[in-house]
Amino acid sequence: MDYHHFPGVTVEDVKKAHMADKQTQDKFGVKYHQFWVNQKAGTIFCLIEGPNPEACENVHKEAHGDVACNIVEVEAGLVDMFMGKAHNVEHGIVYYKDGNIDTGFRFILIIDILAKTSLDFADEISRFKVPTFARNTVFNSIKKYKGTQVKNISDDSIIGVFNEADAAYECVLGIQKLLSKKQNIEFRIGLAEGQPVTDSDGFFEEAIDFTKQLALMANSGEIVLSKNFSKLLPERSYGSMSTVKVVNETQQKFMESFFDYTEKNLSDETFNIANISQNMGVSRPQLYRKITALTGRSPVLFIRDIKMNKAMNLIKENKLSISEVAYQLGYSNPSYFSKNFRSKFGVPPSQFMLTH
Repeated sequence: MDYHHFPGVTVEDVKKAHMADKQTQDKFGVKYHQFWVNQKAGTIFCLIEGPNPEACENVHKEAHGDVACNIVEVEAGLVDMFMGKAHNVEHGIVYYKDGNIDTGFRFILIIDILAKTSLDFADEISRFKVPTFARNTVFNSIKKYKGTQVKNISDDSIIGVFNEADAAYECVLGIQKLLSKKQNIEFRIGLAEGQPVTDSDGFFEEAIDFTKQLALMANSGEIVLSKNFSKLLPERSYGSMSTVKVVNETQQKFMESFFDYTEKNLSDETFNIANISQNMGVSRPQLYRKITALTGRSPVLFIRDIKMNKAMNLIKENKLSISEVAYQLGYSNPSYFSKNFRSKFGVPPSQFMLTH
């Protein structure tokens, strides 16, 4: 799939370009299937079948000269999950069943669920660590609101994809209401909009990474929305709702810098708040105020949560020893790492490893 950015583009422009592509594609062994167009954002996403990215690009070059900003290889199954299967296509343009143009933008829900426990028996810990009833609640809600559950290969968070912002928001409100009734369950929800391809690599990769960051920023039981997503629902007042938080553009940029620097330095045992303050160009008191306001946690506790979530995923991969996981996350003392892990999840990492 490729991505074009043409401010002011019209559907007629894309139709003409598509016809030119169709006339040229056989020369390069390529087939242009369909296009998603967002006239407001000036974006076009082309679904292409070809031997390599260069051949696909050559069709555009020869047909009309409008080359893509980026092109990524995508598995057919992922395209179906995010974009759907039953498309109404006219002259290559994808439409919804109601006749409106499908912009290609989707709404991404990510929810992290954790069942905390202090139990000591491995089989009971295992049942607690896989809160089936909570996950089924999420799966059923995604289906109810006509979303699609997307397989997550990087961690245990649940990903849902929706065509409509209203449906996505009603879904997370329903999930929040149902899970809030359960004891010993912690959950955090991120909700944002995203496009399939950007200047970065990966299919919906940028949108998923951003939505995961929103979920990390949430307090337990809280929903965090991107500002762009909240703009799509202007009739709602999010600011007055204590369990729904909106991250504006300035806050988003700040947190993106914070996450970027933190992720790159997690394994450095000298990594600390002073490093972050200096790198981001803010004082330690400013950093404390900003992070606490956005996450409800101090920078130290928020970084610890990031490390512990990463630790859980590494342990589940079953490729590293507990000490190796500790060192990879910047802990020179495995015992101190184990203490933090137990404080976060209720069991030591060694016991957790036995159940996965």
